[in-house]
Amino acid sequence: MRPRHWITVVVCVVASATVASCGTAGTANRTADGRTELTIATFNEFGYEELFAQYEAAHPDIKITQRKTGQGAPHHQNLFTKLGAGAGLADVEAVEEGYLSRVMAKADQFEDLKEIGPEDVTPDRWLKWKADAATTRNGRLIGYGTDIGPLAMCYRKDLLAKAGLPSDPENVKRLFATWGSYFAAGDQFTAKVPGVAWFDSAAQIFNAMHNQHDVGYFDSSDELVVESNPAIRGDWNAVTAAVAKGQSAKLPAFSAEWNTGFKLGRFATKTCPSWMLGVIEAQAGPENAGKWAVTDAFPDGGGNWGGSYLTVPKQGRNVRQAAELAAWLTAPEQQVKAFQAKGTFPSQIDALESRTLLESVNTYFGNVEAGALFAAQVQKVKAAQHKGPADGQIQDDVFSPALQSVEQGKRPDEAWNTAVQEAKKAAK
Repeated sequence: MRPRHWITVVVCVVASATVASCGTAGTANRTADGRTELTIATFNEFGYEELFAQYEAAHPDIKITQRKTGQGAPHHQNLFTKLGAGAGLADVEAVEEGYLSRVMAKADQFEDLKEIGPEDVTPDRWLKWKADAATTRNGRLIGYGTDIGPLAMCYRKDLLAKAGLPSDPENVKRLFATWGSYFAAGDQFTAKVPGVAWFDSAAQIFNAMHNQHDVGYFDSSDELVVESNPAIRGDWNAVTAAVAKGQSAKLPAFSAEWNTGFKLGRFATKTCPSWMLGVIEAQAGPENAGKWAVTDAFPDGGGNWGGSYLTVPKQGRNVRQAAELAAWLTAPEQQVKAFQAKGTFPSQIDALESRTLLESVNTYFGNVEAGALFAAQVQKVKAAQHKGPADGQIQDDVFSPALQSVEQGKRPDEAWNTAVQEAKKAAK
C-alpha cells in the first residue's frame, strides 16, 4: 500500500441548493444551469485539479465537483461504508492498491469498465501487472490504473560525505546493492556521524522490503501467511537488528516529527518511490535544495510501492459519463500532466515512453533526469505483489505500530508475536 497520508485530497459530492450530494443509480444529477454533475472521490495529490478544468472546457455540459479532506484512510472507510449502505458514493471513486483486494471482493458493486468505458480504452494500455491487479477472475475490469510507485533510493550527499562514504549517484550504488550492503553501510555511517540516523523509521524500510516479495501477507488464495512466509520474518529480523544498532531515527512516517526530520537532517537515506520526491522537497524545504540526491540503485533490485485506480460504482447516477471521465484522466497525455503537476508516476505504456516524461528534470535533486530514472526502475518490476483482504490494514495498523514499539524499547520477539496475533484478527 502506498502511505500517501501527508496531504490528502478526497473528492465527492458537494450539495447545491437544488441537487442532492450523493444518490443512487437513476436520473443524472443536474446543476442549477442544467449541466450534468460528475462527482469524483480521490485521496492525496493525484494532480487532477487543472485537468478537471480542461475536461469541463472540452465538455461544457459537464460539471465536476470535488471535496477535499485530510487523510487517505477515512476515504477508504467511507468507500466501504457507502458500499454497505448501497448509496452515497461519488460517480468515480479512487482505490489505493492496499485496499484493492477488498474492492475486488465486492466487484459486483462496480461497473465493468470493459463494458461501459470507451471502446478504445483496453487493458493493454497499462503495464500488464497494473491492469491484471484490477481484473477479476472472470475478466471484468474494475479499475483504470492511475499512478505507480517504482522504487529508488534517496540520500543526503553531504551527510554521506561527512561519514567518508561515497556520495555521488554513481559510486553510491554499491552501498545500495543489497539489503545486506545497505545495513552494513548504516553501521559505518552511525559510527562516523553521531546523532544522525541512517534511515527515518523501521516501518518505512520494512514496507519497502516487503513489497519486493512475490508473496506478501497473503497468498494468491487470500490465505494469511504472515507466520509461514519466511521472507516476512527475515525482513523483520533485519530491520529490528538495524534498530538495535541505532540506525533508525524512530520518526513515524508523515508525522510532524518526521516532517521536521527532513528539514533538520536527522537521517541520511530514504526509500524513495517516485512520489516521495515531492514529499522530500516539500518537507526539507528550499534551504536543503541540492543536498538530497536520488540514485537508480535499490537494494536487491527494484519494486513498486504505491499506486491507485479509478473505479465506477454501480450506485452512481452517471456511470457511462463517469467511465469516460475516468478513462480521460488516466489516458497517457493526462498521466504525464499529472506527473508534471504532482509527481504521480504514470502506469500507461505510452506515457512511460513519452519524451516529456523521459526528459523531465528535477532541479531540487541536482537536476537529475527523474522521469528517465524512474522509467528505468519500472522495468525492474515484473509483477505486482498480490494484496489480500486487509492488506493495507495489516501494514498500517499492525506492522507499522509493532515496529514503532520495537523502536520504543519493546523486545523484537514480543512485538513480532503481537503483530502475528493482530494480523490474524484483521484478516478475519
